[in-house]
Amino acid sequence: MAEIGIPALVTVFAWWFSTGLILLLDGLRRETFRRSMAFATAFLLAALFGVWAIGQDTSVTGAYLGFLCGLAVWGWIELSFLTGLITGPRRTPCPPGLSGPRRVAAAIGAILWHEFAIIVAAAMLVALSWGAANQVAVWTFMILWIMRQSTKLNIFLGARNTGEVFLPDHLRYIGSYFRHRSMNLLFPVSVMASTLFCAWLFHHAVKAGATPFEVTGASLLGTLAALAVLEHWFLMMPLPIERLWRWAMDRREASGRPAPRVAAWESGLSAPCDADRLGRLLSDVADGAYGPVESLRGTLRSSSGWVEFDLTGGRAQVAAFTPATNAAPRVVAVGATQDLMRLRAALIACLRPAAA
Repeated sequence: MAEIGIPALVTVFAWWFSTGLILLLDGLRRETFRRSMAFATAFLLAALFGVWAIGQDTSVTGAYLGFLCGLAVWGWIELSFLTGLITGPRRTPCPPGLSGPRRVAAAIGAILWHEFAIIVAAAMLVALSWGAANQVAVWTFMILWIMRQSTKLNIFLGARNTGEVFLPDHLRYIGSYFRHRSMNLLFPVSVMASTLFCAWLFHHAVKAGATPFEVTGASLLGTLAALAVLEHWFLMMPLPIERLWRWAMDRREASGRPAPRVAAWESGLSAPCDADRLGRLLSDVADGAYGPVESLRGTLRSSSGWVEFDLTGGRAQVAAFTPATNAAPRVVAVGATQDLMRLRAALIACLRPAAA
């Protein structure tokens, strides 16, 4: 049992600690990012050399080293994204009213260079491990890549807990591409497929005749896949999962005030809005009644058609709007979390008179 239990514990700790370390580093002052990336790049180069060096090592130690090397390469990818070094050509919030292919294109533009970096890193790992007996590093990276892609698709389509709290201040615009929903059609497929894959990996760990290297490698990878399944379930559960990394997240609040957050709302906005009430709400927001809201933009239905509004720098603009086919109401706000919760409630209240 220890042959499976010890690798499982190592995986859980490595996942928890490495995630927290990345959150800690990208929560520091921006002038520290260059130093953090320099150290991360040194670890990246060491990991790539390690993947090549242990290619024929099929010992238990070789399995652990392969797992840690794959994790280190993925860690560099994550840190380069969260520090803002490698993101995409689009660095602005998702425009209200976008839907369908245009919204997909905008979201891809926000992370395009990041996706290219993942592909390049994967190609390097495959090249260094080509024909090698020890493929644990490649499998580690591929599992993290596939599961992260699944997570991205799920929060793009809609999830209850999108993880916006993990975004640093300089990437808060990314949250505008997320959708808040209690469920989406991809989620059950993602969970079922990843659970079956996890079971397949653990089957290789317990099958008769498995070598110590195979048991250790399959246990490391199976636990990593199980954690990915758990992360998927976190998407649909209203739990404050950031508390798992409170020791890292506290650095972002060291200034004494919460960092601004992006909120993108779609659910609960289907009824036509009352134009007069909406106008008064925008005035209240501009006057500071809902705290330091940095911006508020959106598209809503009204009794006479669609309206588009934009409040930035204390000035509000409202205009008629012709949406794309099958467009849905959408509002994007930037401000403190507790203020945005009050603002959303007030915005929904503007819909009630028209909906009655």
